Amino acid sequence: MIFRNSFLACDPSFLIIFSPKFLGVLLLHKIKSLKISGVDCLPIIEGGKGVGVTTGVTAGHFAKAGAVGTFSGVNADYIDENGNFIPLVYKTHTRRERHEELIIDSIRGGISQAKIAHDISGGAGRIHMNVLWEMGGAERILHGILDGAKGMIHGITCGAGMPYRLAEIAEKYNVYYYPIVSSMRAFRALWKRSYHKAVTLLGGVVYECPWRAGGHNGLSNAEDPNAYEDPYPRVAEIRTFMNSVGLNEVPIIMAGGVWNLAEFDHWLDNPEIGPIVFQFGTRPIVTEEYPVPLAWKKKLLSLKEGDVYLNRFSPTGFYSSAVENEFIRELKGREIRQVEYRSKAIDNFTAEIPFGQRGRVVFIKPEDKAKVDSWIQAGHTEGMKTPDETLMFVDKSKAAQIVTDQINCMGCLSQCRFSNWSDKEEMKYTTDRKADPRSFCIQKTLQDVRKGIDIENQLMFSGHSGYRFATDSFYDNGFIPTIQQLVDRIMAGK
Repeated sequence: MIFRNSFLACDPSFLIIFSPKFLGVLLLHKIKSLKISGVDCLPIIEGGKGVGVTTGVTAGHFAKAGAVGTFSGVNADYIDENGNFIPLVYKTHTRRERHEELIIDSIRGGISQAKIAHDISGGAGRIHMNVLWEMGGAERILHGILDGAKGMIHGITCGAGMPYRLAEIAEKYNVYYYPIVSSMRAFRALWKRSYHKAVTLLGGVVYECPWRAGGHNGLSNAEDPNAYEDPYPRVAEIRTFMNSVGLNEVPIIMAGGVWNLAEFDHWLDNPEIGPIVFQFGTRPIVTEEYPVPLAWKKKLLSLKEGDVYLNRFSPTGFYSSAVENEFIRELKGREIRQVEYRSKAIDNFTAEIPFGQRGRVVFIKPEDKAKVDSWIQAGHTEGMKTPDETLMFVDKSKAAQIVTDQINCMGCLSQCRFSNWSDKEEMKYTTDRKADPRSFCIQKTLQDVRKGIDIENQLMFSGHSGYRFATDSFYDNGFIPTIQQLVDRIMAGK
């Protein structure tokens, strides 16, 4: 097998890499194929990335290479029988009605992506589907896609919440399930509540490092976002619990911060870790097959360490990891430009300022008056109320955009703090809290960024290892590999 800058020779017991860049031989521990979703696969899983980023095309090519491909079931694009993308154009007007349209389109889109992945893979590898438990209508979408794509999806990965009913759904359609957790405690809770009833279909447990993974992260309230913890002891703790309940042969999938396998050499053939597979989310974006704009790929190729970091602006309420750009900086500005207020003069809230189009008076602390005046002088003239009794200041165009985006909510999440949407009928489709203008419409910006619409002003998720594109010689001179070339590179340990 020939690939860029090296030659790979395999035998059943070890990997040896001969490279013209250095003399000598690099000997790694065994990088074994493992049984994943019922068949032997390379220990590589494509990380799922929603809203049209991981697709049937990307998943199909990973599976074709002998690995596990993962398309996203989160608002998947519908591709018709002629191969044409059919965009969703909302025909209704209320949030509840648009939510129904989005669910129907997501189901037919997921089915079409499963078919594409199945056809490309040619029966090699495995095809998984990734969903967020906290997406709007998650269970309905899972049932709809799995029912319409029988035999073409082999496993479900699911995180962003506590998916207790995932095992029950997997059993109904006879597919493997892979919960995404960030601690032993989370998996133990899932196991005790429901997973112990569906042992044979538990394909693996995905440990997603909450400090290093891209997208939404599973930091608990007890964990410090600034205090990174080594994944090894956390994964070993999960393995200890898994062994205690008879899951010794069920693999753990390490996700978040994984760049190459050589750096995990000490995890291989290690009884403290047990069977181990590795999930790659960020690296695959810079491949020829990935359907993201070239500007996004070039942005990743130029990142520096620290350009990706945790923030808590997401309307989900979760921490998330994204590339710093104008979009993130503008959200930071909103967070800074806010002061507490009261509707009536009370305690030390005695300074008057006008609010809203009618100039009604609200009261802030006297010491905050100078700050508000400076923001207004800088053009941030519009105060917007938040759920926390603060006023946030932005310019007129941004205020208008925020209001428009809130009105246009299509219910893509189970609960959204930006628009106060909830997909629960018993909650009357509202979170019962004020909409929060400090957040944003995640559906809109994720749709726009993958279309290449002004990527500096859109949310661009990335894992924290994204800066390594610029330091890895594999990507010298802007080289963008195919998925097959990337899989070869990873299997070489590099």
